[in-house]
Amino acid sequence: MPLNIDWQQILLHLFNFCILALVLYFLLYKPVKKFMAKRTAYYDEQAKSAENKLKEAEALKSEYSARLTAADEEIDKRRAEALHETAEYREKRLNEAEAEAEALIEKAKRDASRERKKIIDGAGKEIADMVGAAAEKIVLGSTDAAFESFLNAADKEKDEENEE
Repeated sequence: MPLNIDWQQILLHLFNFCILALVLYFLLYKPVKKFMAKRTAYYDEQAKSAENKLKEAEALKSEYSARLTAADEEIDKRRAEALHETAEYREKRLNEAEAEAEALIEKAKRDASRERKKIIDGAGKEIADMVGAAAEKIVLGSTDAAFESFLNAADKEKDEENEE
């Protein structure tokens, strides 16, 4: 051997290296590769799950938004109906109050007219009685005293009417 190279030693070291490489391959490389594949699958699954949950959340958000919009529309509709009903009720009550006021005014006018007629009839009877009494006094005697009595009675009636 010219350079002190022992081929047997080299082949033996090469054989040992191959055995070591095989042992390391089966003990380390395969389990690490298997672990990395599991880890990649797990993270891929997590990413898909997160994406699905995000899609579900967005779908729920749009559904709730639609429901909220529908609820707002329903509230606006009911508010408008309530305002309309309130306006109708107010108008009805106003018409009833006006009708009642007109009826009261009409009754008051009838009562006032009846009372006026009664007062006029009563005054007419009193005047007739006073004229009759004056005529009787004139016929019976003293015209001056009868005339004074008539004027006093008329003044008295006038004062009573003014007091009322």
